[in-house]
Amino acid sequence: MSTTSKVVLGVSVVLTLSTVTAVHLKQTWDRQRLHEGVLRDLERLERKKENLRLLEEQRSLTKQLEEETPQRDRAPPTGPLRQVNTHLIYLGPGL
Repeated sequence: MSTTSKVVLGVSVVLTLSTVTAVHLKQTWDRQRLHEGVLRDLERLERKKENLRLLEEQRSLTKQLEEETPQRDRAPPTGPLRQVNTHLIYLGPGL
Protein backbone atom coordinates (compact mmCIF):
# COMPACT_ATOMS: atom_id res chain seq x y z
CA MET A 1 0.00 0.00 0.00
CA SER A 2 1.40 3.35 -0.99
CA THR A 3 1.84 6.28 1.33
CA THR A 4 -0.81 8.31 -0.51
CA SER A 5 -3.42 5.58 -0.13
CA LYS A 6 -2.58 5.25 3.59
CA VAL A 7 -3.06 9.00 4.07
CA VAL A 8 -6.36 8.96 2.16
CA LEU A 9 -7.55 5.96 4.19
CA GLY A 10 -6.54 7.65 7.45
CA VAL A 11 -8.26 10.93 6.53
CA SER A 12 -11.45 9.14 5.48
CA VAL A 13 -11.50 7.11 8.73
CA VAL A 14 -11.02 10.28 10.81
CA LEU A 15 -13.75 12.12 8.86
CA THR A 16 -16.14 9.17 9.19
CA LEU A 17 -15.57 8.88 12.94
CA SER A 18 -15.95 12.64 13.33
CA THR A 19 -19.22 12.60 11.39
CA VAL A 20 -20.64 9.68 13.39
CA THR A 21 -19.65 11.34 16.67
CA ALA A 22 -21.11 14.69 15.62
CA VAL A 23 -24.41 13.10 14.60
CA HIS A 24 -24.59 11.15 17.86
CA LEU A 25 -23.92 14.29 19.92
CA LYS A 26 -26.51 16.27 17.95
CA GLN A 27 -29.15 13.56 18.49
CA THR A 28 -28.40 13.54 22.21
CA TRP A 29 -28.65 17.32 22.36
CA ASP A 30 -31.94 17.31 20.38
CA ARG A 31 -33.42 14.63 22.64
CA GLN A 32 -32.47 16.64 25.71
CA ARG A 33 -34.02 19.82 24.26
CA LEU A 34 -37.25 17.95 23.45
CA HIS A 35 -37.44 16.66 27.02
CA GLU A 36 -36.87 20.17 28.39
CA GLY A 37 -39.69 21.41 26.15
CA VAL A 38 -42.06 18.85 27.64
CA LEU A 39 -41.07 19.94 31.16
CA ARG A 40 -41.65 23.61 30.24
CA ASP A 41 -45.07 22.72 28.83
CA LEU A 42 -46.01 20.89 32.02
CA GLU A 43 -44.90 23.86 34.13
CA ARG A 44 -46.89 26.21 31.89
CA LEU A 45 -50.01 24.05 32.28
CA GLU A 46 -49.60 24.04 36.07
CA ARG A 47 -49.27 27.84 36.10
CA LYS A 48 -52.36 28.13 33.91
CA LYS A 49 -54.37 25.87 36.25
CA GLU A 50 -53.22 27.91 39.24
CA ASN A 51 -54.12 31.18 37.49
CA LEU A 52 -57.58 29.84 36.61
CA ARG A 53 -58.08 28.71 40.21
CA LEU A 54 -57.09 32.16 41.48
CA LEU A 55 -59.39 33.82 38.95
CA GLU A 56 -62.34 31.69 40.07
CA GLU A 57 -61.51 32.46 43.69
CA GLN A 58 -61.44 36.20 42.92
CA ARG A 59 -64.74 35.94 41.05
CA SER A 60 -66.41 34.19 43.97
CA LEU A 61 -64.98 36.72 46.44
CA THR A 62 -66.17 39.60 44.25
CA LYS A 63 -69.63 38.08 43.99
CA GLN A 64 -69.73 37.53 47.75
CA LEU A 65 -68.65 41.13 48.39
CA GLU A 66 -71.25 42.49 45.97
CA GLU A 67 -73.95 40.48 47.74
CA GLU A 68 -72.84 41.75 51.16
CA THR A 69 -72.50 45.39 50.11
CA PRO A 70 -75.79 47.32 50.28
CA GLN A 71 -77.03 48.84 47.03
CA ARG A 72 -76.55 52.43 48.25
CA ASP A 73 -72.81 51.81 48.85
CA ARG A 74 -72.42 50.82 45.23
CA ALA A 75 -73.85 54.08 43.88
CA PRO A 76 -71.57 55.95 41.47
CA PRO A 77 -69.43 58.71 42.99
CA THR A 78 -70.98 62.18 43.10
CA GLY A 79 -67.77 64.23 43.24
CA PRO A 80 -65.78 65.64 40.31
CA LEU A 81 -64.35 63.28 37.71
CA ARG A 82 -61.21 63.67 35.66
CA GLN A 83 -60.55 61.83 32.42
CA VAL A 84 -57.10 60.21 32.24
CA ASN A 85 -56.19 58.07 29.23
CA THR A 86 -59.87 57.46 28.37
CA HIS A 87 -60.62 56.42 31.98
CA LEU A 88 -62.60 58.48 34.45
CA ILE A 89 -61.00 58.75 37.87
CA TYR A 90 -62.94 59.76 40.97
CA LEU A 91 -61.09 62.58 42.71
CA GLY A 92 -63.13 62.56 45.91
CA PRO A 93 -65.52 65.18 47.31
CA GLY A 94 -64.69 68.79 46.59
CA LEU A 95 -61.50 68.29 44.57
